[in-house]
Amino acid sequence: MEIRRIKADMVVHTVKKLFMDCNYFIGDDIMNALKNAEQTETSPVGKSVLNQIIKNDEIANEEQIPLCQDTGMAILFVEYGDKVVIEDGSFEEAVNQGVREAYEEGYLRKSIVSDPVFDRINTKDNTPAVIHTKIVSGNQIKILAGGKGFGSENMSAIKMLTPSYGVEGVKQFVLDTVRNAGPNPCPPIVVGIGIGGDFEVCAKLAKQATFRSIDTQNRDERYASLEKELLENINKMGFGPAGLGGNTTAIGVNIETAPTHIAGMPVAVNICCHAARHKSAVI
Repeated sequence: MEIRRIKADMVVHTVKKLFMDCNYFIGDDIMNALKNAEQTETSPVGKSVLNQIIKNDEIANEEQIPLCQDTGMAILFVEYGDKVVIEDGSFEEAVNQGVREAYEEGYLRKSIVSDPVFDRINTKDNTPAVIHTKIVSGNQIKILAGGKGFGSENMSAIKMLTPSYGVEGVKQFVLDTVRNAGPNPCPPIVVGIGIGGDFEVCAKLAKQATFRSIDTQNRDERYASLEKELLENINKMGFGPAGLGGNTTAIGVNIETAPTHIAGMPVAVNICCHAARHKSAVI
């Protein structure tokens, strides 16, 4: 396979479009889940909230305006082909330029501060983006991008379980995390769960799980069954749409896993609101 040269401007354009699109157009998986939930929601108030969310997303689509005022922190999962060379710039610089243009020209809220503790000065263009890069064989760049809001991000958690906790310990931690979050993450929510790896890998897996379409399931039938069980138990908590009561607290539970150490079983829970923004492209 020959080396493929890609202009940095192509990366800029692609990233710009991804972040504008994901903030304007909700995915079919989320919209279908919301519409199904509206039909099955037993609470009149909850049904009304779901109806308003659906109308909000339809207006955002039609008028190409943000789904939510929190347009998120720019997150990208990249599969970078080892036969790709970026010309006229660097990949990271091109990604951040794409984010910059999307948030400035798309009238998306800029939410990033340069220092996390002391100065907390807004960078005014929503950069830098968080870029998770995996080098793969090939001559393409695959990008999965999304804007992660922090009302739900703040409700996420990680725990370094040991193997003795078993599957019941995993269930308990997930359910406790969602229960403690309550109405704060703006339900109905998508729950991303990462299991395995080490401290940072399981957190990355959990974030990646929230970017996976909720109309899919884990390829391993054991984890697929666990996804279904957790979704059912979360919806029995009764928080409901907007936390106002009902049987639709979550519309999706996705699990991603990785090999881990014999002495560990790390688990991370990344909670995402119903504005689960993600779009993908291949360059």
